[in-house]
Amino acid sequence: MNDPRLFGRRDFFTLAGGGLVILVGLRPEDALAVLVKEVPSPEDFNAFLIVQADGRVRVMSGKIEMGQGVMTSQAQLVAEELGVALGAIDLVLGDTDVCPWDRGTFGSLSTRMFGPVLRAAAARARVELFALASARLGVPPTSLVVHEGLVQVVDDPDAHVTYGELSKGARLTRVVGEAGVLHAAADFQVMGRSPARLDARDKVTGAAKYAADVRRPGLLHARVLRPPMHGSKRSKLVTSAARALPGVLVVELPDLVAVLHANPEGAAAALERLSVEWTQPEATLDPENIGEHLQASATGEKTVVERGSLATGRAASAKSFFETFRKGYVAHAAIEPHAALAELVHGVMTVWASTQTPFPTRDRIALAVGLAAQKVRVITPFLGGGFGGKSADEQAIEAARLAQKVGRPVQVAWTRAEEFFFDHFDPASVVTVTAGLDAQGLMSVWDARIIAAGDRGSTPFYAVPNVLVRSSGGTAYGEAAAGASLHPFAVGPWRGPGANMNVFASESMVDLMASATGVDPVAFRLKNLTDERMKRVVQAAAKAFGWTPAVAPSRRGVGVACSIDAGSYVATMAEVKVDAATGHVAVLRLVCAIDLGVVVNPEGARQQVEGGLSMGLGYALFEELRFRGGAVLDRNFDSYRLPCFSHVPHLETVFVKNDALAPQGAGEPPITTTGAVIANAIFDATGARLTRLPMTAERVKQAMAREAR
Repeated sequence: MNDPRLFGRRDFFTLAGGGLVILVGLRPEDALAVLVKEVPSPEDFNAFLIVQADGRVRVMSGKIEMGQGVMTSQAQLVAEELGVALGAIDLVLGDTDVCPWDRGTFGSLSTRMFGPVLRAAAARARVELFALASARLGVPPTSLVVHEGLVQVVDDPDAHVTYGELSKGARLTRVVGEAGVLHAAADFQVMGRSPARLDARDKVTGAAKYAADVRRPGLLHARVLRPPMHGSKRSKLVTSAARALPGVLVVELPDLVAVLHANPEGAAAALERLSVEWTQPEATLDPENIGEHLQASATGEKTVVERGSLATGRAASAKSFFETFRKGYVAHAAIEPHAALAELVHGVMTVWASTQTPFPTRDRIALAVGLAAQKVRVITPFLGGGFGGKSADEQAIEAARLAQKVGRPVQVAWTRAEEFFFDHFDPASVVTVTAGLDAQGLMSVWDARIIAAGDRGSTPFYAVPNVLVRSSGGTAYGEAAAGASLHPFAVGPWRGPGANMNVFASESMVDLMASATGVDPVAFRLKNLTDERMKRVVQAAAKAFGWTPAVAPSRRGVGVACSIDAGSYVATMAEVKVDAATGHVAVLRLVCAIDLGVVVNPEGARQQVEGGLSMGLGYALFEELRFRGGAVLDRNFDSYRLPCFSHVPHLETVFVKNDALAPQGAGEPPITTTGAVIANAIFDATGARLTRLPMTAERVKQAMAREAR
């Protein structure tokens, strides 16, 4: 089989030629819970890896590759613990018929949460293979070592056997229970290094396949009738002109109207022939009043953290502070639009989809087409970026419904306009913070109210004795608690969901307090920190940046912001230049110190840090969706502004060594500080405090004018 993704669970032993299969029992409600029990059948468990008779290792992972590099880092985890060459590993990602159940690829969870299970599976395989080698070579397992799949006797290198030889004729299954001892960081041979990415050649040469590249015999391309704004109702539809075109099929369902043709141009031409009238709701919300709407409409307040007493904290405060922070909606704007191809054969629906959530998408498709989940298979090719925006996957459901209706393979590939219209945007949100300092300049009270950003990144890591943080309006993941009328369109996770806003509010407030008390912002943070890990990260950033203490605004244009996210500790420092006449902000330099535990792939982690910082420039300085009620006014990159290469400053990443800690997240933590650090640097340069994201040139200019009065 040329495509390693095109096989099912029952083909494992056939493909492996026997071999050693390492299984992990997973409960659907907890993808990371490892069950230790007897194995009645391979189908009852999830195969993580197969050591094959040819010595190659097939690794199955429910995670997907969308540019973040998990294809390489996961292979490194297995190669390290199993003792094989990186080139001997074949990965199968995001195939629901083959891979272990997984909630999806988001939240910087791949290495942090799935990585330990994968390492344990590989270490368990090493234990089993050493047991086989021990019997074959007549020595105890403690006398054996392995290098690139060759097991040798320590004192007799000529006595050896390969993993492939040990696997020949074997039909073994093992469940991860008593895992093998994991290798220490000091002994790493594969982890801790930066090999060439396994997906690099295909992506550079154009050989990499994405969902829109998939073709099947008899394929029809679909274009779906879309409303002019969210909340519109179709009042009239005439399809006769479209049906008259040669080769066109029209599917007309109550909630789905589509035209299909053997080529996408034919489908697009047919879509233009549909005659439709819409009833549209009144548009009352826009970027200027959405904050007031959220404050008036948000429900479901919950307590995120509570300690001490606000009354006690206020009584102890020598200085009090209050500020309101807000932000607008932000689009994901991934370079690859959503796409899916669905094919129904012999009662089994196979869907190739650009999705971050193959298994949840499989279940949603099954529900939509009335099939059992076991009769639906989702295969995930490469993704051209996701950032949380490829989690809902309406295009996959549309393709499956249409394929079921017409009995032929159907591909739905969204246009850029559809991509913007149906995006699940990073939500607009509002955060108010009341804080106080005692006579010694220590934080005495922290009272935060969060609306529509959720609780991620909202718990103070400073030594504040009296804290109350409350959140209402649902979460940045777009959960139902937000209420149907809170947002005029769908919202959902956006890289570092919610934390970007919460850190912007909290670290801006910390900076404001430092300035008001005449203390250098770095010194103020260190004074209020008892967390030694965070102190080390702040000090590492200051050393790399060359921070010189001064009270802000020092007119130098430098700033600092800190965050704890996805298990990682981050401190970012920035240098900016602000044009006093226009308000234009040029970010000159960003230095990010991060403690993410053991670094599996230094170059990959560095790319993730730099990617987060660069992407963060967008939400910090100019990304904000224009809308009028349910009408999305930005439909392409001619009006929706993204960071360009010319905006990217000098970037420096500092890894704070912490090999005692298992690998933590790298993809999202750095972006959480970007808005705050730039805001603090703007304040240091101008004396103007920006409290609304994005900090556009116009808003910076207005803030400077207010400060001058």
